[in-house]
Amino acid sequence: MNDLIEGVEKNLQEKPKKPNWLRVKLPIGEEYAKVRKLVDKHKLHTICESGSCPNMGECWGAGTATFMILGNICTRSCGFCAVATGKPKNVDWDEPMRIANSVKLMEVKHCVITSVDRDDLKDGGSIIWAETIKAIREISPLTKFETLIPDFAGKWENLQRIIDVKPDIISHNIETVKRLTQKVRIQAKYDRSLELLKRVHEAELHTKSGIMLGLGEETDEVLQAMDDLREVNCDVLTLGQYLQPTPKHLPVVEFIHPDKFDFYYKEGINRGFRFVESGPLVRSSYHAEKHIF
Repeated sequence: MNDLIEGVEKNLQEKPKKPNWLRVKLPIGEEYAKVRKLVDKHKLHTICESGSCPNMGECWGAGTATFMILGNICTRSCGFCAVATGKPKNVDWDEPMRIANSVKLMEVKHCVITSVDRDDLKDGGSIIWAETIKAIREISPLTKFETLIPDFAGKWENLQRIIDVKPDIISHNIETVKRLTQKVRIQAKYDRSLELLKRVHEAELHTKSGIMLGLGEETDEVLQAMDDLREVNCDVLTLGQYLQPTPKHLPVVEFIHPDKFDFYYKEGINRGFRFVESGPLVRSSYHAEKHIF
């Protein structure tokens, strides 16, 4: 028993303390207040809120919001993600129009759509994906948007449904370096994610990917991941600090200093990424409205 207590105490002592640069400012501004009022009045749901995004105030102030489709239960159990794992509910075929109406009510200028993984569905959820994009275009034709998609388990006919409706940008995160992929993204494959991005580029659409730092990756591994992304012509890269959502998830190995994020920003730009967002509080949809070109 003493050994167990000593082990717990040692783990608590070794857990890195959250640094000052991860403090989040309270959201302010007229545009944010306007969106906040609309969300509350119409009981709208965004991943910005449910995911407690540190940039919600800034993004809402810029007219950007992120919505998650296909339910809130994922068929995968990634070690970094707080979304529940289990058997998802049946597909809601009214969802595309509800999302589109929310986009219109919030007067969203730039919309980011993401989803859970739906490996339980033959189409991987791609039909709902395509219908959501079409509905937004019909209801709010001036809204630009990005789709942060899963890998569809490498069933490329499902990816093709997304390609066919031509989002302004297709994003798919590799999340971490190759060595850590199996540990961080248990059911995913590093090379499969690169293949997805390659296929999207070959369809003449813009691509984006993201990496979380602080999971134990080495500098040369991050630079290699950048090279791998550029090899498949990825256009936009985001790098942010991983934060452990609950004690059951992977621990933070290191809090990356802002100077290191600046280093990665310069390395990314030098490698030819059109846009690089690199900072402790950066998330996938951060400054998404600036990545349309």
